[in-house]
Parts: sequence; C-alpha cells; structure tokens
Amino acid sequence: MTPVPSPLPLEDGLQIPEHDRPKTAFSYEPGGEAPAVKDFGNLINPNLPVTGKPRFHQDYWKNVKVGDFVRIYNDDQIPADVVILSTSDPDGACYVETKNLDGETNLKVRHALRSGRKIKHARDCERVQFTIESEAPQPNLYQYSGVTRWTQYNSKSPDSPGEEMAEPISINNLLLRGCNLRNTDWVLGVVIFTGFDTKIMMNSGITPSKRSRIARELNWNVIYNFIILFFMCFVSGLVQGVTWSQGNNSLDYFEFGSIGGKPSLDGFITFWAALILFQNLVPISLYISLEIIKTCQAFFIYSDTEMYYEKIDYPCTPKSWNISDDLGQIEYIFSDKTGTLTQNVMEFKKATINGVPYGEAYTEAQAGMQKRQGIDVEKESARAREEIAQARAKMLIEIRKLHDNPYLHDAELTFIAPDFVTDLAGATGKEQQQANAEFMLALALCHTVISETIPGDPPRIEFKAQSPDEAALVATARDVGYTVLGNSPDGIRLNIMGDERTFKVLNTLEFNSTRKRMSAIIRMPDNRIILYCKGADSVIYSRLKRGEQSELRRTTAEHLEMFAREGLRTLCIAQKVLGEEEYQNWNREHEIASAAIQNREDRLEEVSDLIERDLTLLGGTAIEDRLQDGVPDTIALLAEAGIKLWVLTGDKVETAINIGFSCNLLNNDMELIIFKIEDEQVSTAEEELDKHLASFNMVGSDEELAAARKSHEPPAPTHAIVIDGDSLKLVLDEQLRQKFLLLCKQCKSVICCRVSPAQKAAVVAMVKSGLDVMTLSVGDGANDVAMIQEADVGVGIAGEEGRQAVMSADYAIGQFRFLQRLVLVHGRWSYRRLGETIANFFYKNIVWTFTIFWYQIYCNFDMTYLYDYTYILLFNLAFTSLPVIFMGVLDQDVSDKVSLAVPQLYRRGIERLEWTQTKFWFVSMFRIFSHIR
Repeated sequence: MTPVPSPLPLEDGLQIPEHDRPKTAFSYEPGGEAPAVKDFGNLINPNLPVTGKPRFHQDYWKNVKVGDFVRIYNDDQIPADVVILSTSDPDGACYVETKNLDGETNLKVRHALRSGRKIKHARDCERVQFTIESEAPQPNLYQYSGVTRWTQYNSKSPDSPGEEMAEPISINNLLLRGCNLRNTDWVLGVVIFTGFDTKIMMNSGITPSKRSRIARELNWNVIYNFIILFFMCFVSGLVQGVTWSQGNNSLDYFEFGSIGGKPSLDGFITFWAALILFQNLVPISLYISLEIIKTCQAFFIYSDTEMYYEKIDYPCTPKSWNISDDLGQIEYIFSDKTGTLTQNVMEFKKATINGVPYGEAYTEAQAGMQKRQGIDVEKESARAREEIAQARAKMLIEIRKLHDNPYLHDAELTFIAPDFVTDLAGATGKEQQQANAEFMLALALCHTVISETIPGDPPRIEFKAQSPDEAALVATARDVGYTVLGNSPDGIRLNIMGDERTFKVLNTLEFNSTRKRMSAIIRMPDNRIILYCKGADSVIYSRLKRGEQSELRRTTAEHLEMFAREGLRTLCIAQKVLGEEEYQNWNREHEIASAAIQNREDRLEEVSDLIERDLTLLGGTAIEDRLQDGVPDTIALLAEAGIKLWVLTGDKVETAINIGFSCNLLNNDMELIIFKIEDEQVSTAEEELDKHLASFNMVGSDEELAAARKSHEPPAPTHAIVIDGDSLKLVLDEQLRQKFLLLCKQCKSVICCRVSPAQKAAVVAMVKSGLDVMTLSVGDGANDVAMIQEADVGVGIAGEEGRQAVMSADYAIGQFRFLQRLVLVHGRWSYRRLGETIANFFYKNIVWTFTIFWYQIYCNFDMTYLYDYTYILLFNLAFTSLPVIFMGVLDQDVSDKVSLAVPQLYRRGIERLEWTQTKFWFVSMFRIFSHIR
C-alpha cells in the first residue's frame, strides 16, 4: 500500500492561509456567476511517473499507519478512521453500520471525496499527490473538520503551471473505526487516525463504577469488627503480660521461660499472636463469598425465560454483577417515554393538508383521555376499530382504482383516510388535489432514507432511516403512490402513480437536535428549484412568510393541537420556491461554509438559516408511537410495591399527559399541577412553588426535608405534576431545588417534558442525593445514557432502533414489562438473600472466635489453641463457607408468583430492613452474651 503525506494535525492548530484562497472543488470567482458544471478536480497527478508495481495486500490492523491507502470490502470492519476516496458505487456512496460505535442498527450513508472518485486501483494510488489538513483528534462522533489540498495539473499541457485546489472533509466523508461496511462492494480510502487517536478509542471511557449500598455499609461493619478485634487482642496481651509478671502461678508449670524476656514485651508478642488466632472475626472471606453469590444471582437473572424477548432474541442481560441487591431497594424509577414505555415503531396515522384533516385512528392516549372523561373505553374502542376496518377496506379499493400500486402491501397500510384518496383524485376540486399531491411529493423528497428493493411478486421496498419517524413518512408516501425507488447519480428516483421521474437533490440540510428541522433543495424536472422543509411546529411556524396564510396557519395549528392531545407526534411540512439567482448566491455561501475548517458546523447553521425563511405552509403529519405490551399493568404493579415512577421525556406536554393517562400514571381523581413559567424568572418560579407547597401546608424548610428523607410511604393519589424543560431549568436552581423536590415528594406522579439529557441526569441526582433513596433509570437511547449512569441502577432497553443505552446500562432488557420481574422478584430475592447471608456470616465468625477467646480465661490468655490449627485455617475456607453461600444463592422466602401477586412484600427493601446497622449489632451482641450465659 502506497503511503501519502501524513494528515497529522498542525502544531499550532488549523490556520487559514494568508495567501490567496485556493480554488475548492466548488470554486468560483467572487461576484461572478456560478459555473454551470462544477469542477471537482482530481487528486491524480498525471505528470508523475508510473511503475505499475503497487498492490494491495492483507495485513494486521496493528500495521496500519496514518497515510496508508486501504481497500475495505463488504461486511469488513473498519480498522482505523479512514477518509473515503472512492467506492464501488458510481456516485461515490457507501453504507455503514455504526452499531459498535453508537448502538444504532440502521445503515448510514457516507460519501467519497469528489476529487478522489477516479482513484480505483493500486496503480492509481501511485500517481496521487495531495495533503490533508486535519483537526486534532477529538471524541465527537458526529463532527469532523479537515481539508484536502492538491495541485491540479492539466494532462493535455504538462508544462503548464498547476492550480491550487482544496476540498473540505466532513464526518460524511469519514469511515470510523469499529463500523462495518454494508451493501457496498468495496471502498478505497486513506487512513487519517489510528490507535488511541480514533474516535471509538477516545469514546471508550470507563463507565462510572457502581457499588451496591450493602457493600458500602459493609465496610463500616468490617471496621467495627477490627475495633472489636483490637480490644480482644489488647485484653489478651494485657492479661498475659500481667499474669506472667506476677509469677508463682500455674503458668510457671506450662511455660518454660518467656519469649519476650520481660512482661511488657511478652504481652506485646501475645497481642500479635491473638491477632492471628482471632483473625476470623474480620470476615475477609465474606467478600469472596458475596462475589460468588452475586455471580450466581446474575446467572439466574440471565437464565430467566420469563424475561426473554423472543422477537429480538434477547434475554435479560446483567452488565454489572455486583449490584443485584440494589434492585431490591429501589424507591424511585425514572423512565424515558419513546422506545421505553412505547415501542418506538412509528405509524403514520393522521395529516392535515391545506387546512383539511385526514386520517382515522384510535390511539391509546385517546383511550386514556376518554377514560378521564368517564367514557366506556372498551365499548368505544370496539366501535372505533370497526369503523377503521371499514375505512381501510374502502381506502384500499379507492387507491387501486386511482393507481394499481405494486409497492402497496395491504397489511402495512397505517394511514387510513379514504377521503384523502378521493381528494387526490380531484373529487373536491383542483386546489385540494394539487395540495395533496405537493404534500406527498414533499414527504417523498425531503429525507435521508435509504430504499432497498426486495425482489418478489409483487416487489417490496423497505426503507432504512436514521429515525423511525422518517421511515414512516416515506412509507406512507409510497402507500399512496409516491414511491422512493432509490438514488442515482442524477438524483432521487420516484415512482409517482406509475410514472418514474428523477429529481436532482442539490443540497440536504440535515436534522439535528439544535435545528429541529431538516431541508432538501430539489431541482424539479421542469427546472424549478424548491426547498422542502419539515420540523417541529414551533420552528416551522417561526419561519413562515409573514402576512400570508393566516387562516391556514390557525387551522393547521388547531389540527396539530388535536393530534397532540391524542398522543400523536406531530411535524410541520413547508416549502419555498427559489429563483435561480437566489439559489446560486446562497449556494456560494453554503460552499464557503462547507469548505471551512474551523467552526464549520456553526457557519453551516448560519447559512442554512438564511435560506430556510419565508416558507409556505403545506400541512402537518401525526405519527403514533404505541405503548409496549404490559406497560400499564407493570406501572400499576410497581406502584403497589411502593415504587414511584417519574417520566422524563422530550415530548410535548399534551402528548405526555395523554400517555400518562393511558399507562395508569394519571387518573381522573388527580389534581394536575402543570408547572409552566412563562417569563422564565427564578422569582416567578419560587412564587409558584410556594403557592403549591402551601396547599400541602409546607414551606420547603430543612426540617421538612429531613422528615421526607425518613418517610418512605407512597404519596396519596391526589396530585400529579407536569413540568416542561424551560421551567425545570429554573426549579433546578440551587435556591429552588429543595422546594421543588418536596413538592414532587407529595405528588403521586411526576412527568417532565421537553427535557435534555443533562436535565434528566440532574433530576435523578436531585432525588438520589436529596432524599437519600435508591434510584433506577430506564431508557433506550443515547439521550438516556446520562441518567442511566447517574442512577444507582441503570437499565437499558434493547430497542428496535439501537442499543445506545444498553451499552452503558447495568442491566439490559427487551421490554419495559420485564422490569417488574427484575425488580420485584430477582431484586427482592437478591437483597433478602444477601442480608441473611451477611448476618449468618458474622454470626458464625463471632461464635467461632469468641469460643476461643473465652477459653483463654482458663489458660491465662497465653493463646493456647482450643482447636487443632488446621480447623482454624479451614473454618471459613471449607467447613462453613458452602452452607452460607448456598443460602445466599438459593434461599426463597416466597415463590416468584407470590412476589408478583403480593407486591407489598417489596416495601421491606424500600425501607432497607433486611440489613441494618441495628441488625449487625444485635447479631454481634446476642452471640457474645449467649456465650456468657
């Protein structure tokens, strides 16, 4: 493999050259017109001599160096961070699976450098000549800035001077170590980082170490035993020294001289002899026995078929084997909603287009809302489902009449709207027909989905997307006749009602959590340029063209509000027609931002903001994320056990409230405290807190907090609190945190909406330290990792989308419902077993040691062995270890069925009654005094 110049970072960081800016792959002259055809350049220098000797060969990862060319084949794992020069795809695209990196199982698209796509073989590598200026190694998996620089020569005139060119390198041009190449024959690239400089190695930090509560308290018990041992040895040395100094007693007939030569030294030696003889009082072997017990308990948890999720072939998997007893003391559970309480399998249910609502659905949140209103949910559910079945049959007939779509599979249709199909056919006029067509075209064009055609009769098209929401939108467009067939060098190919068309994708402005929107700029077949934008309603509405569509805005907002009350996730869709000159001017700015090495992301965001304005509203979508099986029953059972569950979600307040009703967190008898501070002032938040605390006759004092720390009783089911992220930021302030905590302590349910990952972790830390309770966090996504690591026990759910949370969790489960068995059965068993094991271990050691100690009274504390020394050595190791270990592994006070049928048994763990300092001293004193008696 032929090396290229090293892309190591510059010593003083990346600097913008002072000389004239070299031409980029998107070069243009300021003030001039954009080129009709972009000159992307070519990294191959035609003037270099060729030997034809270079060949690729297999080698070990450890031998890969920065600057090496590497060829990677389909399904290979990436050995280093690699800049993509070319791929087997003519468009320079390749697909990678980043499961090992961020836990996501869906494929992601990466692109080769425009200037490197002619490098196909080893002989081509011999003729390339370029340098890479790179930022320093940093751990951000989603960001990279670098630039390729080379001199472009004209092969037709070798003597002509070269032209300096450059092309930016972003994260989309990088293959990261640990990823797997998929659906791509080969990739040729150059190594940019190896070893500990790669992003995966920089992210492989140590997960916070967790020790169980019993293990932490056990340290004090061992210290107490050391103190007792010291006094026993001190008494032994003192008595033996005094007895020897007295002389003229029976000791003279058994001791022939003194080892120390004088009483003080003799007593000193006896002290250390006593330490050896009484050493079993300090239970060093207890720690080894507990590790054996916890290992067996972890194996039993892993082997429990009741917690095996067959759909994804996933058992309950302990990641940390030393905190199983903490599962039996959990008082607060903090849960994400999407993918944790819900399935994270998105189904497109409703839409509003040009002010007309479409779609029929009966959601679980809607059922919860009707339950709150006193409606017979079972009867209403049966009626609604019957109507939906009839509407489905009618819609399928109408779709087939309009267009016999070969890509529509009847069983997969989720958008049930017969009136949409009739409007699409023009039954209500040209305007609505055109609006519906533009709306579906926007869904089919504004995305980053990868389509995959599965041969068959009829053929099947599946979509792989970075979020299930996006896949649901594109799938619905496919079902109504706007099918994404795939990408081509010319753009994106669609089948629109049987007619294949190609749309040129000029730019894609990708979604991120800051932007909360994504846009695609498309050149239409008629040469028009249209920007399609989709995102959160608050973001899109702030970017609509002022003074227009006032009635449509109001109507669409009402529909989206109605959808949100039904528990659906909403998005707004908008567009903007761009003039050729307007686009070219903006594109120049975008290309300059793309070529920036420093602050590239910020500059791209500024440029994107310029074009995503004065939008025209098309409508909105509503997607359902259904509850997982057994979630309401599990929450109810945990509540009976005395466990309080808080939901921390990024959803809207209305959506979260309705989900709360559908999963038994909220009910009609509760007074709902919606905590929302409009002016975002700490003083206003304090006034609001004081007002609500006063209803519980509280003021938020230290005395009230001390009483709350001692009380483990569940609050009365009379109040629930719902708070958004902006208000939460205020109440987490140091001066308000205690009052907010005490208010939440009085509420049966707490739901935090629109919260960030850092806020989730802050809430967990507030409760854990403020109330001195055991906490458990459960989630499925990367945004849940912070709270999972903050809690005493972290549980990750192996979701449909990825395994981010699982990789950072202490326990991994397939579904939320398995949490009840993990906590109420295995957690309770483990805690009780360890409590009894430790008590019995101390008991047997005290019995053994004090028997020898009392015997010393009859031999003047000269440390005469009561037992053979072999017995003393093997007492803990062999004679008494197995009974205690077997008790810790197998003991059951009640069966698993009884543990679930009577969840109130779990409250002993919440109150920490199985192992206390009182129990330790009782066991110690009882055995000591029983000897005397």
